[in-house]
Amino acid sequence: MSKHQYRIYVVELSKRVYTENHRFRAANPQFNGVLECLYVGMTSKTPKERFLQHKTGYRNKKGHKLSSNIVEKYGSYLRPSLYNHIPPLTTRAQALKMEEKVALELRRQRYAVWYN
Repeated sequence: MSKHQYRIYVVELSKRVYTENHRFRAANPQFNGVLECLYVGMTSKTPKERFLQHKTGYRNKKGHKLSSNIVEKYGSYLRPSLYNHIPPLTTRAQALKMEEKVALELRRQRYAVWYN
């Protein structure tokens, strides 16, 4: 059994990401510019710790970058009202599945969303 608990988190992004990043724009054809641009992720840390890692371009001991360029460049702040209702998950596989589910649900609500 995993010793980690995984949490889903949501970061609000600057709307500049939609005009400046063609991959983000292509992933969100439903976006009408009214709601926010968001990043959905999962972490074994607290959402606050993970957000700080993104903003500082965190790299692991081997030098591999473990932060999202999109959040590093465009991330504004966490949006707990969009994820606090999701209980911690016990496996990475569950968390990855939930990350995608949350991202796609937010897209259906007409947010522009990036997830891995």
